[in-house]
Amino acid sequence: MKVAEVRHILDTIGDLFPDAHCELNHSNAFELTIAVLLSAQCTDATVNKVTVDLFQKYKAPIDYISVPLEELEGDIRRIGLYRNKAKHIQSLCSILIEQYGGEVPEAHDLLVTLPGVGRKTANVVVSNAFGVPAIAVDTHVERVAKRLALAGWKDSVLEVEKKLMKAVPRDEWTITHHRLIFFGRYHCKAQNPKCQVCPLLDVCREGKKRMKTAVVRKAKDHTPKS
Repeated sequence: MKVAEVRHILDTIGDLFPDAHCELNHSNAFELTIAVLLSAQCTDATVNKVTVDLFQKYKAPIDYISVPLEELEGDIRRIGLYRNKAKHIQSLCSILIEQYGGEVPEAHDLLVTLPGVGRKTANVVVSNAFGVPAIAVDTHVERVAKRLALAGWKDSVLEVEKKLMKAVPRDEWTITHHRLIFFGRYHCKAQNPKCQVCPLLDVCREGKKRMKTAVVRKAKDHTPKS
């Protein structure tokens, strides 16, 4: 895709969601790490409901490993896969205490070695907590990137990330990540995207296909029956 086309996409999404930001509530890098870990296969809204009380009860890594696993499980029970996530949190906290003085490491290559922390989580943490440009590819970012031909339909999550990093100026990686999420979450939804009012319909192969199908269906509905 040409530079001008990418610029058109970025500017248009930027106009739609100029104030896009991380919607996971947190006050420091540690809370953000826990919140992103909890958000796997779970909505940010649900995570925020749980962390309201969770972050009041658990202030530091030592707090999470000072309670029985079953108690922590109970505190995050509303989160999907809560049993595995509770184990990951306690293991992660133990490592933070033993190896990093209770602090979340800033280096991406160290973050991904922590239990429950994958590449996406590490990207979110380094970009939002430490100001390091990064593009975290979640389901929204992946869907939007592929629909707008910023990535191929069959590209893996890592391939999508690499193509976005190549296409988007480095100093815009983090804000682009947030704007793509907002665009996918509130406009270009997985089901019933707002194609009919989308300012990027001209460059969206998925949107063109959906609108063409809608026109054909409407024409059939209005065909006089014999």
